Amino acid sequence: MASSQASEHSVVHPTLSQVIQAMEALWPVSLQQGWDASGIVAGRPEQTIQRIHWAVDPVQAVADEAVAHGADLVVTHHPLFLRPVTSMAATTFKGKVLHTLVENSCALITAHTNADSAVGGVSDVLAEILGLENVEPLAAAEEGLTEEGIGRVGTLPTALRLEDFATRVYGSLPAVAGGVRVAGDPDGIVSKVAITGGAGDSLFDDVRRHEADVYITADLRHHPASEAREQAMAEADRPYLIDVSHFASEWLWLPAGAKALERALSDEGLTVTTAVSAINTDPWDFILTSGDETKQIDNETE
Repeated sequence: MASSQASEHSVVHPTLSQVIQAMEALWPVSLQQGWDASGIVAGRPEQTIQRIHWAVDPVQAVADEAVAHGADLVVTHHPLFLRPVTSMAATTFKGKVLHTLVENSCALITAHTNADSAVGGVSDVLAEILGLENVEPLAAAEEGLTEEGIGRVGTLPTALRLEDFATRVYGSLPAVAGGVRVAGDPDGIVSKVAITGGAGDSLFDDVRRHEADVYITADLRHHPASEAREQAMAEADRPYLIDVSHFASEWLWLPAGAKALERALSDEGLTVTTAVSAINTDPWDFILTSGDETKQIDNETE
């Protein structure tokens, strides 16, 4: 019994400041885009952190879930305050989220485009899940390591038909109402793949520069997608396009990010317990398509 008690007393939990230092080593804030708002949103530096809750979006359901799990810290990919606000009153939905966390002594940190760009970030995880090899940044970071930057491009071990590859992408992602949309010849052969977690229709020039056969990203708007396909068909019919859910493309990073942070803290002799939210925060609930019945998605990831 004495030995067991000694073991329990030897557990050391980090302060919020120590967690921030570990996150900075993994996903440096210097890598974020100029318009972004990554970093600490709420919390005292000296606060002890025992339980960390991970999610894509800092919405009310996630805040309630974190509090119910006794979390001391919520790490989200998307910022709560990406644009300036003049009030944090709980009468606003963002203010209510912040009040829920602060009133329950739960801090909030965002790791957004810095986590997109860093090694082991969002796009690296997607590339690994899809089996890409010889991976490099799609758009290299202006400062930092050569492996850092937005998006990734790599090759498949074996070339696949576009339809078969799109099926692999679909099966790798959490289920959402919008599914996966594909532009291109189903029988077209793809080998070189470009990918960007989240919205990436500003990177078509980089996709073409790398001569990718297919580009996977989210939130493809009509005009950029239409123009990209028109230009592709006028040349070599590349790149094909695979449009996925913004939420789904980034949720896959959460378990990897949580494990990376746990390991980094453990290397410093510090212990935390982590949990990844199972709440589906994709904003769409169901979709109607020609010839299909309504397909509704529940609010939990698979």
